Amino acid sequence: MADKEDAEAVTGRPRSLRFNSLFSEDELIEDDYDAPPANAGRGWSDDGPSPSTLGDGMERSATPQLSPTIRAGWLDKNPPQGSYIYQKRWVKLDADYLRYFDSEKDAYSKRFIPVSSISRVASVGDQKFEVVTTNRNFVFRAESDADRNEWMQTLQQVAEERKGKAPERTPVPPTSPDATEPADKSGFLELRGFKHKLFVAVAGDKVFLYKNSEDYRQGIGITYIEMNVGNVKEVDRRGFDLTTPYRIFSFSAESEQEKEEWVEAMRHAIAEALSNSEVAERIWALEPNRFCADCGSPQPDWASINLCVVICKRCAGEHRGLGPGITKVRSLKMDRKVWTEELIQLFHHIGNAVANQFWAANVPPSEAIGPGSSSQDRRRFLIAKYREGKYRRYHPLFGNQEELDRALCAAVTTSDLAETQALVFCGAAVTCATGDPQCPVPLALAEKSGQRLQMEFLLHNKTSETPRLEVGGGEEKHYSVLLPCVTHNGFLYKTPSMAKPVSERKGQEEFSRRWCTLQDGVLSYYENDRNAVPNGEIKAGDIVCLVNNPPHTHGIESTFEVYIESERLYLFGLDCPEAAREWLKSIAKSFVPPHAEELLSHDFERIGRLLYKGGLNLERAKEGWFALAGSTLHVCFEDSERHEALQLRKLQELSIQGDNEVLVLVERRRTLYIQGERRLDFLGWVHAIQKAAGSSGDTLSEQQLTEGDVPMLVDRCIDYITQCGLTSEGIYRKSGQNSKTTSLLEMLRRDARSVRLKEGEHHVDDVANTLKRFFRDLGDGLFTRRWSQDWLRATALEDEEAKIGEYRRLLETLPTVNRATLKALINHLFRVQRFSGDNQMNTHNLAIVFGPTLFQTDGKDYKAGRVVEDLISHYVKIFNVNDQEMKKQQDEITAIMKMREAASSGTQQAGDFICTVYLEEKRTETEQHVKIPATMTAEELTFEILDRRKIVTKEKDYWSCFEVNEREEAERPLHYSEKVLPILHCLGTDSYLVVKKQLSMENMLIYLASRVGDCKHGMMKFREERNLLGLGLSTGFHDRYFILNHTCLRLYKEVRSLKQRSPVLENSHKPEKEWPIRNLRVYLGIKKKLRPPTCWGFTVFYENEKHEKQQWYLCCDTQADLREWFATFLHVQHGGALWPSETCKVRASRRQQDARLGNISLIPLRGNESEMRSSVAAFATDPLTLLRNV
Repeated sequence: MADKEDAEAVTGRPRSLRFNSLFSEDELIEDDYDAPPANAGRGWSDDGPSPSTLGDGMERSATPQLSPTIRAGWLDKNPPQGSYIYQKRWVKLDADYLRYFDSEKDAYSKRFIPVSSISRVASVGDQKFEVVTTNRNFVFRAESDADRNEWMQTLQQVAEERKGKAPERTPVPPTSPDATEPADKSGFLELRGFKHKLFVAVAGDKVFLYKNSEDYRQGIGITYIEMNVGNVKEVDRRGFDLTTPYRIFSFSAESEQEKEEWVEAMRHAIAEALSNSEVAERIWALEPNRFCADCGSPQPDWASINLCVVICKRCAGEHRGLGPGITKVRSLKMDRKVWTEELIQLFHHIGNAVANQFWAANVPPSEAIGPGSSSQDRRRFLIAKYREGKYRRYHPLFGNQEELDRALCAAVTTSDLAETQALVFCGAAVTCATGDPQCPVPLALAEKSGQRLQMEFLLHNKTSETPRLEVGGGEEKHYSVLLPCVTHNGFLYKTPSMAKPVSERKGQEEFSRRWCTLQDGVLSYYENDRNAVPNGEIKAGDIVCLVNNPPHTHGIESTFEVYIESERLYLFGLDCPEAAREWLKSIAKSFVPPHAEELLSHDFERIGRLLYKGGLNLERAKEGWFALAGSTLHVCFEDSERHEALQLRKLQELSIQGDNEVLVLVERRRTLYIQGERRLDFLGWVHAIQKAAGSSGDTLSEQQLTEGDVPMLVDRCIDYITQCGLTSEGIYRKSGQNSKTTSLLEMLRRDARSVRLKEGEHHVDDVANTLKRFFRDLGDGLFTRRWSQDWLRATALEDEEAKIGEYRRLLETLPTVNRATLKALINHLFRVQRFSGDNQMNTHNLAIVFGPTLFQTDGKDYKAGRVVEDLISHYVKIFNVNDQEMKKQQDEITAIMKMREAASSGTQQAGDFICTVYLEEKRTETEQHVKIPATMTAEELTFEILDRRKIVTKEKDYWSCFEVNEREEAERPLHYSEKVLPILHCLGTDSYLVVKKQLSMENMLIYLASRVGDCKHGMMKFREERNLLGLGLSTGFHDRYFILNHTCLRLYKEVRSLKQRSPVLENSHKPEKEWPIRNLRVYLGIKKKLRPPTCWGFTVFYENEKHEKQQWYLCCDTQADLREWFATFLHVQHGGALWPSETCKVRASRRQQDARLGNISLIPLRGNESEMRSSVAAFATDPLTLLRNV
């Protein structure tokens, strides 16, 4: 991210909004029985990532084992200050904590109570019990006395068992009695979106959050965050983000130095969480290895495997900058495959003690560094120590190359590793000629002599550079461009390199068996394992893409493709899938940079680097690293420390621009442009992404999905029938044409995302039949084979409440996609039966049709229909549909029916109601595609656009949604409560919606507050548009006197008789024209071709009850007059409510957008490369470019 963006001011940013959605304002004092301290924050807690919610893509090695849940269920919790209104909470108990959540699906709880702090559990009345801790009490209420007693018994048992145990290393707060280590760092931090600071403690591999320092001392916290799924990113001078798969915690420290300390502590916690200490403990067994070889910091957990020194993390970063020719850095805890038994033993024999006797034999005290030294001082010292060899102990043979080589050949046959080290780093050639034909190099001599540790040392220093003093040394290498040094070897099958994609199956006879080695960033292939000269080499830095082909793609069982910069493709293969996978991982690690190594944790099918564009800066394409795994595209963006995951089956749009030059991905209303720098590998990416984004099977989870996890095919059909077929007689009972149904189903299965069903092109019965056939042919069925019989058996229950309870239980057992799909379908059928008077399809008739279809019984089991009938009849109870959701559905149906009544001609597209809305002006780079529900107001739409573009509204920023009519050159600000959907369907081709500031709103509000009376009267220039009969004023504007009151607008022609200009004249003179104010639609502006006398005018549209329309124009003498007239129009039409008084609360309560691709603000743009560049040039002058991506 650019420095300009990083320097963006912290105050007022919308980053916190995504976190605010967790809690309501009244939860600031939740759970405090005592009055909260002045610095108290909001109360909530984290359950930590559970195995059930943590997807495979998020799992990491060495994930700590979480305590299993002992008991969980719904309880009512007594709120603060002794209120009698209990709050329903999902409560979980394990061996460490008692936690409660808003719902059972929440990843973050509202509070946790350490079991170790519970002193007793007591009954306090009917169904209630009290959890007593050292400092405060918590009261819960169960559904029954029996449930209460079970909870009490379990809590008491767990608490007693905990007290009887010795302290263990478990996830407990750092200040609790069971804590085994103090906090690495603690103190107050601001959390975006909260008024008060929170007390934060980093301890081990976790971050704990508390309301205040008192809670910290008591050990009762808000939440702890398992850092094995965390990532830390610096945002600006004082701010940083802690990112987890579930939430982004945006913190702000007191100062830049304080921020750096917090970031360092949290990154250490992440490393601790991902680490395995076995290797470190073995290497630390030697006292000198417990301190950094360079600065002396304790417990160093990094090492240089060729120099055989153990170093701290800060020095390791500077070692990386020296390059792999000088030092090869590996982690003691994370790079477990590197640490062979021989390498560990090598560190026991050399290590910091022996190494520093050579490298640091002559360090002046003035040049030595310590644990607190700056990065600049460390870099200077390490360059002098290892690159220049300034402080080393010179070997007596230094400068005599022939003698050095001869001495090395002798030393490798002994166990004197210190001698070998001194010789190699004083200039002896590791690959020098020995003069022995049987053992041509020192490595062979060591092998013949059985010196395994000598062999290990020589292997790691095969490409090491000899230290030398340089005057004006070259430019230092940057850490991020260095590639790991990976070693791997073995036989591979290989074909000749190609310049075009592999389109045909390669037979086994087309492969040649070659000995291949991967070492020091070079993949070499030899005729056999005895040859010393390779047939060819592939440098890791030249590799741009690695592809893992499906099994048996070619004549060899497992094959993979390597693409390089020069547009060449290499095909390799193995008969052993496990060995092939090891090669894939090793090659990938050799060319994927360290900041993108997280991509290697996925079972990728394709990995490599591509150019991309996104966010506000589209001028320069950036380099990103991409990994395709199943239907998920994992992306590591430039200058980003974490990767994002795009669910390809949930894309709203997938298209190609140009001649296969740009791939456009629109996911959750955000857009990413992927560009092909090299045609050969990019075509493969395009085909692979297109395939992954499509439906891959006949089960629900393998379909293209909406954001709500409903198959897009089902969503398209339901939307179309809802709009066009609710009143169609016999809907779902009548069969459509078989050929059209088959064709439509194939088209939807192939790519439902691109299909738009249109009235006139598709008959409702064909669409209905398509939906039924999809469910009838569905693999595993909607109810799944495992649970379908349980659903059928539930119909035998005679008690209705028991039956509903069983249905709800079975609903929870279904997979997520099946559950979401079932709810969407039953909701649809519930709507259909509401129109049974028109369509003749009541609940029973729908059940007869859909029972055999959903259960795939072909009508052989009548209980299938009973299940569907019960689900429709008890839809509200079974699916927990609240009154607000029911009202919303009813409003949508009402809006649809009204639109159908109004639409007497033309076609209407089915699917989501999606419109294009612009920000500030109509330009391609400012367009946003928004789904418009029937209940969305103009205010909600405005906030939707502002939230997407991360725009902060200030106190006197009057952002509004405008309807712009380009043909009339006029615009109308929508009232904040006005419904958008009816306006959308009335917009002509020359009209659009735009969100921008209403600059005159403040002055209008001031005018309305200061005026006397509710009327407005005065002179304006008037012109009436000629109607179809040729009547009306045809030319020019004429002076007329107008009176506007709370019911109508009146026009008076006789100006001279109205010189008093008093409202009393309303009753004493008959107006020439009179219009009811509710039938007027007033737009600001007049088209120029009418030559208005002033630039301050209105365009007014009038439509009476008979749908007869008139259009006329008004001009004012001054801008103030225009503002006053327009303010009065709005005031009268909307009952005096021009602007909402609770804007901030309304916006804060809105559901926040998901922060996927949160590192980049993605804007849906269109066009080819030149158009995008033009857009950027224009966009450069727009103030929006100053906005930060958060």
